[in-house]
Amino acid sequence: MDDSGTGMDRGNDLFVTRLWQSVLVLLALALLAVSPAQAQSTHIQPKLVAETAAPAPGGTTTLALTMTPDKGWHGYWINGGDAGFGLSVEWNLPEGVTVAPLRYPVPEPLILFGMMNHVYEHPYALLADVEVDESVAQGSDLTLSGVANWLACTDKVCVPERSVVSVALKAGDGAVPAASRSRFDSWRALLPQPLDRSGTWERRGDMVRFAIPLPAGSALDAPYLFAQTQNLVDYAAPQTFSRNGDFIIVETRAKGEASGPVAALLKLGEGRGLSVQFEPGAVPAAGEAIAGPTDAIDLGLFWTALGGAILGGLILNLMPCVFPILSLKALSLARSGGDARSAQVEALAYTAGAIVTALLLGAALVALRAAGEQVGWAFQLQHPVSVLALLILAIAITLNLLGTYELPSFGGGQALAGKEGAAGGFWTGALAAFVATPCSGPLLGAALGATLVLPAWAALPIFGGLGLGLALPFLAVGFIPALRNRLPKPGPWMDRFRKWMALPMGLTALALGWLLWRQGGASTDTGSLLVIGTILLAVVTLYNYGAWQKRKRNGWGVAIGAMALSMSFVIYATAPNAISTSTQRKLTSASTFSPNALAKARATGKPVFVYFTADWCLSCKANEAGAINRAAVQTAFDKAGVVTLVGDWTNGDPVITRTLAEHGRNSVPLYLWYAPGTAQPEILPQILTPGMLTDKVKAK
Repeated sequence: MDDSGTGMDRGNDLFVTRLWQSVLVLLALALLAVSPAQAQSTHIQPKLVAETAAPAPGGTTTLALTMTPDKGWHGYWINGGDAGFGLSVEWNLPEGVTVAPLRYPVPEPLILFGMMNHVYEHPYALLADVEVDESVAQGSDLTLSGVANWLACTDKVCVPERSVVSVALKAGDGAVPAASRSRFDSWRALLPQPLDRSGTWERRGDMVRFAIPLPAGSALDAPYLFAQTQNLVDYAAPQTFSRNGDFIIVETRAKGEASGPVAALLKLGEGRGLSVQFEPGAVPAAGEAIAGPTDAIDLGLFWTALGGAILGGLILNLMPCVFPILSLKALSLARSGGDARSAQVEALAYTAGAIVTALLLGAALVALRAAGEQVGWAFQLQHPVSVLALLILAIAITLNLLGTYELPSFGGGQALAGKEGAAGGFWTGALAAFVATPCSGPLLGAALGATLVLPAWAALPIFGGLGLGLALPFLAVGFIPALRNRLPKPGPWMDRFRKWMALPMGLTALALGWLLWRQGGASTDTGSLLVIGTILLAVVTLYNYGAWQKRKRNGWGVAIGAMALSMSFVIYATAPNAISTSTQRKLTSASTFSPNALAKARATGKPVFVYFTADWCLSCKANEAGAINRAAVQTAFDKAGVVTLVGDWTNGDPVITRTLAEHGRNSVPLYLWYAPGTAQPEILPQILTPGMLTDKVKAK
């Protein structure tokens, strides 16, 4: 009897709660209808901004309505769920201007009092395309304004809010400042991407089932289905996800009488989603369960990824991007003369430096993704300031190896890098891990891609595994006497060896200078002067430092040079970025990758080869020179009509980052082969050969 009464009481409480929430929403709507459209204090602050203040007649630009909730408040998606509603704008548009419907970023589910809400609890931006008719005269005032209406809520109260929003525009050349483009790209990256095929849906009793065509390699992290169509699902009901071949099967409780085509948004992970259209039709049976946000991680995936990261890090020691750093360690080990304790201390310190740096880079990557940034592995090399720092460091190490100056000592008299001891070992390991990030050798790409679908606490050990794999050879030398005894004994040869080791490090400095030139504006005199000036400044400063150490000169040259180098950092950090237009890839047989370009290429019925590369990725460059750009391969491609698309990730691109993630990767290179008539691409190995590519043409 008591149990029955308790169940009845709970049912009554739920009924009263839902009735009260409904009354609040109705009151909010009523107040919204009669409230004046004037400036007032709001709990979510709106601001209307345009990607360009001078849209070109006959062209299109993008507006962003940014919404910044106060602490504890939230706004709503286009379908607010059980309670709430999306934002609307009553536009006041000048003649010749049209505004498309607002596009919403991926929301989050929020349960309050047993009711499901589709909300944004943090700042977000709604985007809309603005089209200017070609008849509009240059210089015309195109100021846009409108009255925005939305609902702002906490867990206790809902308030209808209204505000006038406006942005000043004038018909012009359509130029988009680099900072504005970057800002809008970050907002666009949070919009759901349209799935290129429709799914199916059906009702079975009190259940509604969806089939979403998504290939088996697609990354999913705590998926959730937001129904855009009203009267379709019980929003608060649990959702189950499973995989049946190339379909994601979603099952939940039905509610309402919706019929015909419906729309929904599939949340893939933090800030990532797909807009899906569904047609009525048969839905396959449920398959292998997909873990939800609170379920245990896939231990098989975790251990496979960890093993791949360790082996991949070990293989990186053979890559040209890491070899110059290994030369420093080789010199240090040779200097130890086979002493067991010194070798073991250096080996452990080197390992610690490599692992800590890999963990820090991984943590930064995870944090940036959680904040909504579209970044991937080696993200730091997509910024000229980071490349500038590496360039100066490479120059400093090269001149040190040549004997131009000596590194300052610290920590008990040990040097920063290139010398014996724990401190030298730690910083050399840290430098090796940092420089190794542009490389993505065998096994490593898939291992790092697994971090996209694992929670942060499980992803970080995989990054640490990369550092461990990188350090394994030196751990072996430090703790296996048979290997250590094979090292040559110290002697006069070491000074000559040290100078020879300056050669690979100098080549690394030249490569970094070339990359900085590309990033700073390869087609401009300013970009060239900045790079040449920075290199000369670093060389002169370090030469003066060496002379000052030898008491041949005073320290003024060093101080002035250091200040000038600091100014170069400021210039690179604050100057407008001319990267995106000046480093466009000039290929005779390849076009620039974009989702639209890919769709058009596939529509031709010809084979399509897509590859993603970056100027700082030595593995990419080796594949391009050794396989892709070989005459035999290009001739075979031309004869077969292969359409080649290239995605340049040198300076970062949120569209490319999302595409990498969709194929389980967060690093380059990535090679995709679309055979005619196939729905999904074949992911090619990360090391290509000419025969591998020509065989694809023959097999078409």
